[in-house]
Amino acid sequence: MSKGFSNLEKGEFDKAEVFFKNILKDYPNNKTARLCYARAIGLNNQAEKALDLFTALKSEYPGDLEIELNYAESLLWNKKFDKAKVFYSGLVERNPDNFVGHLGYANTLSNLKEFKEALDQVNKALELSPGNPGPLVSRKYIKLGFANQKVNEKKYTEAEAFYNEILIDFPGDKETLLNKANLYLITKNIVSGKETYNLIATNDPIIALNGLSLIEHIDGKDKKALAISEEAVQKINSITDENLIKQTHERYVQALIWNKKYKLAELKITDLNTKYANENWLLALSATLAIYRSDFKESISYYSTILGNDSKSFDGNLGIANAYYASGEVKNSLSAVAKTLEIFKNQNDAENFFKKIKEEFTPYLEEKLSYSFDNGNNTAMSTRTLISIPLSTKVTINTTYQYRETENTVSNVSAKTNDILLGFDYKFHPKISYTLDAGVTSANSNTINYNQLLINTYFKAKPFKLQDLEIGYKREVQNFNSDLIDKQIATNNYYLNYNMGTNFNFGWFTQYFYTSQTDNNTRNLLFTSFYYNFMSNPVLKGGLNYQYIAFKNQVPTDYFSPKKFNAVELFLEILKDEKIVEAKSWFYNANVATGFQFIEDNSKQWTYRVQAKFGYKFSDRLLANIYGTRSNIASTTAAGFTFNEIGLRLKWNLFDKPIFVLK
Repeated sequence: MSKGFSNLEKGEFDKAEVFFKNILKDYPNNKTARLCYARAIGLNNQAEKALDLFTALKSEYPGDLEIELNYAESLLWNKKFDKAKVFYSGLVERNPDNFVGHLGYANTLSNLKEFKEALDQVNKALELSPGNPGPLVSRKYIKLGFANQKVNEKKYTEAEAFYNEILIDFPGDKETLLNKANLYLITKNIVSGKETYNLIATNDPIIALNGLSLIEHIDGKDKKALAISEEAVQKINSITDENLIKQTHERYVQALIWNKKYKLAELKITDLNTKYANENWLLALSATLAIYRSDFKESISYYSTILGNDSKSFDGNLGIANAYYASGEVKNSLSAVAKTLEIFKNQNDAENFFKKIKEEFTPYLEEKLSYSFDNGNNTAMSTRTLISIPLSTKVTINTTYQYRETENTVSNVSAKTNDILLGFDYKFHPKISYTLDAGVTSANSNTINYNQLLINTYFKAKPFKLQDLEIGYKREVQNFNSDLIDKQIATNNYYLNYNMGTNFNFGWFTQYFYTSQTDNNTRNLLFTSFYYNFMSNPVLKGGLNYQYIAFKNQVPTDYFSPKKFNAVELFLEILKDEKIVEAKSWFYNANVATGFQFIEDNSKQWTYRVQAKFGYKFSDRLLANIYGTRSNIASTTAAGFTFNEIGLRLKWNLFDKPIFVLK
């Protein structure tokens, strides 16, 4: 039977099957031939039939170790891992020095994801046969599985330790290095990620370039990411690996999108469609491009097609969750991300996305303390407390209390105001919401005490792509200083805010106020800003602002009320948004502007404005920042003055999740 044994050793299972089948025609009861035939058919995709044959042999030859080992292995072929675990446990207990038994037991436990016990068993196999390549390879995959489990559990240091152990046994192992690089992508460890991809580059330069492009994007260096991806695309003509060719094209289109080269990305997708039409990876690129262009319906359509092709697609499920969220369809987004986590347990990106939604609808408290002073000898101290409680994805209630104390240090006239407001927000359409805040202000000074009604109500809408509209009414009391508080001037403001963005970095913001006052005066105010976004991470934008103010009546002894006022300024702003930074990170915002103001027909006056805030996000629930502003631009109180304000703000999520069930 040596020929049949040779066939089995060489992996020629079909030949071994025929050989031992013929042997059994002449020797039907030969134990060795029966065992080898069962093994040959089991390894030749007939696992169930092999298990039946080994079960029969085990019954006929109880206690035969060779038959028991083959029977146990056939349980693995049939994916009967629980049964195999029980059998191997007894087998190695009876035969503690059997190398094959410990190795088979290790592979069984690995399939059951019982990696700790699997490692114990494979290490026993290696003690029995030091340096044997079989158990070394098994140990590699057990450790890869164990590391993946640690990644899912967010135990990244332990996962990295397993990768390092594997690389001791298999220096430069591509599979391990790729897993290790992916770990650094998840943890945003830029330096280690680059080092790992550079190791991969020794044997797989294109794979490494694709990874390096992504890691540069994560590091906020999109231009560099595109340059690296262009280098990778130039190299793919020399390879035949179709999957790698697709991955390289995919990264290149992604890099074009990151750099807002949308037209080039669209042309590249169109070109790729001639060969890869309707393939999910290409549909995902079209969906991503649509999201970046704010074509959310189009993006949802592409992701729906992906899910029609493969309902368990990760890109499809998480992608459509993001698209729904961007379009304001929160319930649909929640459903999609829940399905993603159902299919991909503990997946990092899906969990972070779900966490972002939870934070949006978690009750929070915000406290602001400020101190201001100007060159008119006015000082003010104030505290403002806001509590916001979302009751559902559509309804939020809130309450605000503000205390403000002003004083003129020359006249010693002082005044205090206490404002209390209750409000709610209602989102009755994904693109339309309504807000109402109403309450009273109680003012008292050296000479007067009174109460006044406060109202702020408005609609917010997204009428078209990349456009935001707000229309509202606000009733407030002029409380900038003690003199204004004494005059009891309430203002009724009817206003409109409109912002129009573009896909080519330009934007235009316009604000208009019509104000009627209780002293029978009226005001028209127009502010418009034309700006350009130079960078997206952090945001850097600059532009030109213009402001126009006109009062019906001029009462300069009471407050600044020009018949006409014009101001033009250039501004530059940098922003690292607190909403997108991770816990234990800094955030900031700085805005500087300078220009000229023209009051009535007087000569132009030079103006400047500086605003800044700097903060730290201590955790997902707590952040704080300090802020300050200084300006010499005319206000509703006076011309030719300098105003300064400094303050502290705290924001604390009262709980770690919403008070209602997200679904």
